[in-house]
Amino acid sequence: MALPVTDPAALSLRRLLHLALRPLPGRMGYSLRMAAACTSCVLIGEIWQIPETSLTAVVALAIWQKDRVTNAIAGAALSIVFAILLGLLYCCVLLTINHLIADVVAVALMSFGFFFLGSASKLKPVAYMLGLIMVYALIAIDQVPVGELVTRALLYAWLIIAVPGLVMIVLGLLICPSPKTVLTDSIALRLRMSAALLRGTDTATHQDAMDLLREGTGPLFKNLKMAALEKIWAPSALARLKQAAISSTAILALADHIHRHERHSEDEALTQLAAVMEEMAVVFAEGDCPTDIAINIHAGDPAITEIALILQQFTTPSEESIPEEPKPAGFFFPDAFTNPDHVRFAVKGTAAVMTSYLIFKALDWDGIHTCIITCFIVALPTMGEMIAKLKLRISGALIGGIMAIASIIFLIPHFTNVVEFLVMIYAASFLAAWIKTGDARVAYAGLQIGLAFFLSDLKTFGPTADMTTARDRIIGILLGNFITYAVFTSFWPASASEHLGKEFGKIRTLLKSQVEASSRLSRMVFAARVQEAISATERTMENAAAEPVHMRTDTDRRKVRDTVLRTASALTEDMLIPESPAPDHHFEQLEKVAS
Repeated sequence: MALPVTDPAALSLRRLLHLALRPLPGRMGYSLRMAAACTSCVLIGEIWQIPETSLTAVVALAIWQKDRVTNAIAGAALSIVFAILLGLLYCCVLLTINHLIADVVAVALMSFGFFFLGSASKLKPVAYMLGLIMVYALIAIDQVPVGELVTRALLYAWLIIAVPGLVMIVLGLLICPSPKTVLTDSIALRLRMSAALLRGTDTATHQDAMDLLREGTGPLFKNLKMAALEKIWAPSALARLKQAAISSTAILALADHIHRHERHSEDEALTQLAAVMEEMAVVFAEGDCPTDIAINIHAGDPAITEIALILQQFTTPSEESIPEEPKPAGFFFPDAFTNPDHVRFAVKGTAAVMTSYLIFKALDWDGIHTCIITCFIVALPTMGEMIAKLKLRISGALIGGIMAIASIIFLIPHFTNVVEFLVMIYAASFLAAWIKTGDARVAYAGLQIGLAFFLSDLKTFGPTADMTTARDRIIGILLGNFITYAVFTSFWPASASEHLGKEFGKIRTLLKSQVEASSRLSRMVFAARVQEAISATERTMENAAAEPVHMRTDTDRRKVRDTVLRTASALTEDMLIPESPAPDHHFEQLEKVAS
């Protein structure tokens, strides 16, 4: 019997598990701090007796950042934006309270507005969280019959956002590292990965190195920008770190070039280079910036020579300005009001929320209100993304639900004080945070684990011992997943493949800019941008591979795209070496695939 054809872009279960569990440097600390934030939100919620304390933990899990500056900015922005939106919520309450039709209209308008902002504006990271809180608050307040209680409910709605915002600012400043520390650790990691490639490494380590290479310099430059906002680091030190960020990515690309050509790890020049990289990595890991790097290597291989030259100037700022990357100006994206996909996404998101809301109302089943919350968390623009994430959502919800039920049966009945309860919250938060801080391909599962656990184990004030609560809320989460999936894949089903032409075109443009670059710095910068573009295209191809058969392109074309993408990745590494032949025929391939 013939074996089924394996899609080259499809992600295997083994690959997903590796992405979820791999212990990359810094991930443990990031997860521990995120778990501490979630636990702190629960503790504050219990002290102040905030209804729906579970939502404060969910918000903290969703938007907690890696460094103290980004956390402080995100927390402050979140609190300010929601305080403004609370005025809108108050007006909606005045118009809709005790009026079912007006309430339905307000829920629909709010849902549409936040889904549109999530698709067409820079508010995307937090738009869905704000929409979740606003819509759920409006629904919950509608059930409150007394005016004084309505005012109190509005206050609690603000606290649900203000508490995680406050925790992000205060706790983030206390326990999170400086963005400069995150940057130097990232540079050290790239140097260690480069040394491992030069010495020869196993497949898993090589894949980790490639994942790191695909990040380009984007995360490093973000850390550098946040470090500049601290105003405690000398501009000269930041300039050296900026050069080091660019150089470390180029070194990793050249190390992979040597690894692809199967140079022997016994090569004396490679061994010496690897030793120098590891020594530099130690300096960066300690928060310092090495200078006066001396390397005395005489090698005939131009790749080895180029690595040696980059290492010698690793932290020496260049007088040449870095080519600027065009970025959309303003709050809204350039196509916000011209691209119908944004409106369609908002309509589908609203339809999912309203379907959940009507089922919730029709059944008069308060316990499944989590179906409305879930719609804001799981909405994605293309069918490929919906299907690719479906298994993560379902598995995450089931894991979180099983954890919640097991804790209700085996742990909570034996608790005698709040410390034991908080230890349980911390342990569950850590598991969810560990998955969420992994690769973006698996992060959804971590958010779903936290969502299911918090919503099932936290009812009003303190832990719940009611199995009905966990059952109803897990049913609500699964129902919300199903409704969102059904709506988004039934109406205007958008294929991930539709974006591939534009993304391959971007790769071609950036690769051509790298080839035409007149200096080493420009070549390194464009090489990093090509890798970032390749990463985005790989994600799109993975999503397209998960779509139904009738929406996929034929197998041969998918294989051609995969081959062209791998070739582009290799070319951007090769083009870092001066006087490499121009890959004109590969540009033609990229042009053909892009069309």
